Amino acid sequence: MIEYELRRSKRRTLSVEVDREAKLIVRAPLHMPQKAIDDFLQSHIEWIEKHISQRKEKIAAAPKEPTEDETLALRQKAYDVLSQKTAHYAAQMGVTYTHIGITSAKGRYGSCSKQGRINYSWRLMLQDEATWDYIVVHELCHLTHFDHSKAFWQMVEKYLPDYKERKALLK
Repeated sequence: MIEYELRRSKRRTLSVEVDREAKLIVRAPLHMPQKAIDDFLQSHIEWIEKHISQRKEKIAAAPKEPTEDETLALRQKAYDVLSQKTAHYAAQMGVTYTHIGITSAKGRYGSCSKQGRINYSWRLMLQDEATWDYIVVHELCHLTHFDHSKAFWQMVEKYLPDYKERKALLK
């Protein structure tokens, strides 16, 4: 039998999940017999093995985290490059920002607050250079349109006509 973590709760059904680390999580009702859980897992063993294998492949293919020194260098590069690009495009677009920060965010490459604070993840430096301008323009457009409305995308396109191709590089 395959190794798993069992989480019991007041739920009514049994479910299985392969988490980010390729571990199997089984969620079961509080009073479900262990035999019923084992039978369920055995009947879904092909699905479980397939998804664990896929997750392990994805983990193996993922780029390794940079060392602390590499991270510091990427953070400095991000600040230097993105500060310059932000100033350039802001002047071109006629918008003003109050602050540029560099974060370690994994889920997003940029963010913009209503107070004009723009943050970029140093991880953007690991992406294709063509995407850097896209993220900068995208965040600066939020200073005018704090949403993703049609007007927002029209503004992005005005300053980066090929933004769709650049955006696709991030996927």
